[in-house]
Amino acid sequence: MSISVKNISKSYKNRKALDNISFEVENGELFGLIGPDGVGKTTLFRILTTLLIADEGSATVAGYDVVNDYKSIRSAVGYMPGKFSLYQDLTVEENLTFFATIFGTTIKENYDLINDIYVQIEPFKHRRAGKLSGGMKQKLALCCALIHKPKVLFLDEPTTGVDPVSRKEFWEMLKRLREKGITILVSTPYMDEAALCNRIALVQDGTILEIDTPQNIVANHNRKIFNISSADTYKLIQDLKKYPSSRSVYAFGEFIHYTDTQSAFNPEDLRNYLIENNHHQIDIHPTVATIEDVFMDLATSTQSV
Repeated sequence: MSISVKNISKSYKNRKALDNISFEVENGELFGLIGPDGVGKTTLFRILTTLLIADEGSATVAGYDVVNDYKSIRSAVGYMPGKFSLYQDLTVEENLTFFATIFGTTIKENYDLINDIYVQIEPFKHRRAGKLSGGMKQKLALCCALIHKPKVLFLDEPTTGVDPVSRKEFWEMLKRLREKGITILVSTPYMDEAALCNRIALVQDGTILEIDTPQNIVANHNRKIFNISSADTYKLIQDLKKYPSSRSVYAFGEFIHYTDTQSAFNPEDLRNYLIENNHHQIDIHPTVATIEDVFMDLATSTQSV
């Protein structure tokens, strides 16, 4: 087992950032923590990389205890925080050389590990890191996290604020790294990135809602979801929320995704209700659930408890 987390809890004053979190990550697995900002993902990363101590529970990374073996963990992991944290006044090459030296290695020794990433930024190796684009900064940070050949790689929201093309390239790089045997724990607020992981944990308010493969999470979701649209989207959202048996209402692209509390829900009753409320060009049809739909449903269930 590459990562083992058992009953981890952490509070800041009166606010609980993590509440009894438990999960395991297999060797060579690409595991995703999926959830919006402020749900405890970064706090968990800091605990697992020995930068914070949990209030309760225990955890091991690469076989080392996060409290007792913190020095061993720091040599065995690579950590890419959400905020770009390299030396902005140093060049690309100087940053990489610096991090290699810290871990007692060289760029040449582990170049095979970063080769397909570094070749994309090598033309800019004499440029200061602070002058790089968002995608280039991301690639440099990943190279620096990999240069000492870590057993486990922690990536905290690595694609936030990065353009769609760079996001796609980044995930392709992660797949190649996993094939080299590196265990990867990545956090992201982007639900569409969940499908790119081997397994995911949906996280909300410091707790795990569900853990499984993305495919199983979607396949096991049995609540009917409807795409709804009308000429006035804002009024549609407000009126759907007022519908007596409404369960959840949220925007999803050009449609509103709607779920109902009734097992025998009749879309025509809802259509008539919308007509009575002066809606026009009404479209109601069932749709297939996505990871985001499952997350919204689980979050709604948690809030209603």
